[in-house]
Amino acid sequence: PVAAVLREDVTEAIRAAVFAELAAVGYGRMSIEGVARRAGVGKTAVYRRWRSKLHLVLDLVSAIALQGLPAPDTGSLETDLHLLYEVASRALRHPAASQIVPDLFAEAARNPDLQEVLEKALREAQRSVAQGVLDAAAARGEVRAALDRDLALDLITGPLYWRVLVVRTKTHRGYPAALAKTVAAGLRGA
Repeated sequence: PVAAVLREDVTEAIRAAVFAELAAVGYGRMSIEGVARRAGVGKTAVYRRWRSKLHLVLDLVSAIALQGLPAPDTGSLETDLHLLYEVASRALRHPAASQIVPDLFAEAARNPDLQEVLEKALREAQRSVAQGVLDAAAARGEVRAALDRDLALDLITGPLYWRVLVVRTKTHRGYPAALAKTVAAGLRGA
């Protein structure tokens, strides 16, 4: 017997349906049936690819997080941070992301498996970009080479996520530039 070949167009339709379902009903109310219905496929098409709702969402989150952007290298720490914050704030303001990401973090507080994957995927993706910005700044002499990297990476990635995802405060047009200026000054002085 020959194993069934998984069609990529069906897999992509299911992935798109997962995003739509997460935005519409959230993780807690999302079901394989709802995803399949939205994708226009049977439940078995979903189950052939992922064994559960959790595995489906974990695979999706991991894949997206690992598509990270290359670290900006404009020749200036402040400008690199500004660019990084502009891109991240735009992504977090996207209507689907602004619904899905907070919901997944809330669900992760109740689900250790989801918590672990979210932490790992997002931490690795964001920190790899921030690490590139920090490495370039150190090579240019803008920050000390002996700077506490973990603390610096927390400082780079934390404020925007805190504001947008935790306290859910809108960012004004000048926020990314102001944040970049403040974080760069802090890193230079550390």
